[in-house]
Amino acid sequence: MTAKDKSFNALKEMEREARRDIIIASAERVFSSKPFSQVSIRDIAREAGISHALIYRYFPDQQALFVEAFLRGAEKIVAFLHKLIDENPEGNIEKVTEKFLRHMIDNDRYFRMMTHFMLDGTLNPEQLDRLNTMERRMLGELERLFANRASDARLQAHAFFSAMNGILISFRNYPGRNRKDVTQHMLRLGRVVAERFKGEQPQFPAK
Repeated sequence: MTAKDKSFNALKEMEREARRDIIIASAERVFSSKPFSQVSIRDIAREAGISHALIYRYFPDQQALFVEAFLRGAEKIVAFLHKLIDENPEGNIEKVTEKFLRHMIDNDRYFRMMTHFMLDGTLNPEQLDRLNTMERRMLGELERLFANRASDARLQAHAFFSAMNGILISFRNYPGRNRKDVTQHMLRLGRVVAERFKGEQPQFPAK
């Protein structure tokens, strides 16, 4: 293969990756705007400004595209949590809670996708396993927050994550409040949650 051929192939690969990124970004916007079961490949193609047939060159179906879009956002959250907890080696739960909530409020597409999927989404075993793997990574980061202060760090991490999700999902569209007021209310709730998680937590029998 000549140098010219290699350059041409490299350019084609760059174009392919750029197109794939456009499709995934479009899928994120569509999946976060309406229920999982109501999203079609044609909806995503329309958002991306391409033909629906082109999407099938990259993704076999709606499920695979949803998971790819979901994982891209979740990967950023894992990286954020890793850095945040590294910066709080003493397990400052109040600080972690506030920064985590602020980050998610400013980048809430992941939670909107998750909410729509939890309400009416189904996946095949392969795709579900990919989501479960990512969730374990996320919870693994939170376990580090409780490693030196709880008798059951894994259980506390699960409870903490559930509490954060509850705040974000329940009050994102708080009636009659502007964005600033909603943010402040969520942060106040976060401080209540953080207070409950301070200190040694009781251990519960595994189910």
